[in-house]
Amino acid sequence: MSRIAVFFAEGYEEIEALTVVDVCRRAGIEVQTVSVTGEKTVTGSHGIGVQMNLCFDEVDFDSLDMIVLPGGMPGTKGLEAHAGLMGQVDAFDRAGRCLAAICAAPSILGHRGILSGKKAGCYPGWEQHLEGAEISMEDATVDGHVITGRGMGCAIPFSLAIVAKLLGQEQADRIAETIVFRRA
Repeated sequence: MSRIAVFFAEGYEEIEALTVVDVCRRAGIEVQTVSVTGEKTVTGSHGIGVQMNLCFDEVDFDSLDMIVLPGGMPGTKGLEAHAGLMGQVDAFDRAGRCLAAICAAPSILGHRGILSGKKAGCYPGWEQHLEGAEISMEDATVDGHVITGRGMGCAIPFSLAIVAKLLGQEQADRIAETIVFRRA
């Protein structure tokens, strides 16, 4: 079974984070919700508190197939400020293991040089943070082991791209049909 972890800092964008959790669980991916705050409940940018499965120090990174970074403010800054998480992001990149980020969070990958030479998208106005990337205007962009999404309105295509990467396009199409998602 594929396993991913979605990381939460105070001020995360609720729709971006929880859509990934929901869609991926529907697809049969094991999803761990992980707090980087040291607290089991993390509050999003719109005041919605969510109970996490784990705190950062409890994560078995060797067992993960992907790290997912949702956007939101100040959530993105909180994720980027977490040295342990950034060390794991770098290690995943060096090993060619999957990374996914949406909205403002692709800026984290840009700041770390991970997007250099890759196609990537982000929230409009944040493109300057995608250092070295070819900017994509697609809802979700997959380039090698990196998946990026543009924002909250792109949370379903972003989530389906994660499913397709880990389980194949057929499974992503099946999930899209079951949630009555219509591609443009």
